[in-house]
Amino acid sequence: MARPTAISSRANAGRSPASTPCVEVNENNTLPLGNGSTTTSPTTAAASMSTRTLRRRRVSIIYSIECYDSCMPRRGGLLREVMLETSTTQSELSRVSGVHQPSISQFLSGKVELSDEQLDRLLSCMGYRLEVVRRPVVPELTRSERRSWRLHRQLSTHLTRTSLEQWLPTIQRNWERLRNGVSGEPHMHNLDRWRSLIDRGDVQGLRRVLTGLDRDSIEMREVSPMGGLLSQDERMDVLQMAS
Repeated sequence: MARPTAISSRANAGRSPASTPCVEVNENNTLPLGNGSTTTSPTTAAASMSTRTLRRRRVSIIYSIECYDSCMPRRGGLLREVMLETSTTQSELSRVSGVHQPSISQFLSGKVELSDEQLDRLLSCMGYRLEVVRRPVVPELTRSERRSWRLHRQLSTHLTRTSLEQWLPTIQRNWERLRNGVSGEPHMHNLDRWRSLIDRGDVQGLRRVLTGLDRDSIEMREVSPMGGLLSQDERMDVLQMAS
């Protein structure tokens, strides 16, 4: 049995393991079930690749929780590496998978985000499977981003349907001020998303934005209409902890 080998994108050179997807090509015919055990995966070959014998392999990509979304464009890099490994052209992959060739081209270039499900489907057409492993890490935030997260996190401890109703006048004033004062994307779109969450009374959705450390939540908080809701003493305590 051949030793498992590892391949990685040149774009990942010099990055820390905690924030970099790790690609592992494993020639074992086993796949993890998620409970510590494994199951044998049958070897298959794509119809148009009948001239090549492909062994079922596993592609493992390790994401930290905080970088999961920000790493999405790198999925196109994984797809490219496997295509090179199997000498599969875009046209050939399109015929086998049924995915239009222009879409594959956009996945490879990073112009269109490729989901894990889509990537796994395309990899399976070339004799590979995708395995995603998540692990917690401390995210890299700017001082301003961490300060904003701490304040919104503290506000989340007070958030209920009742408190949201009490906050509505302040939130509405803040939202209108931001709407008149900001321009460009994603700010305008994110303001509309804030309005939708608030109008629906979506407490859980608001909690995710208030406490999230993904790039989307960070950008949402850049145009947060939730300012002025903490008491001055509570705000000062939070900022003192952040310093």
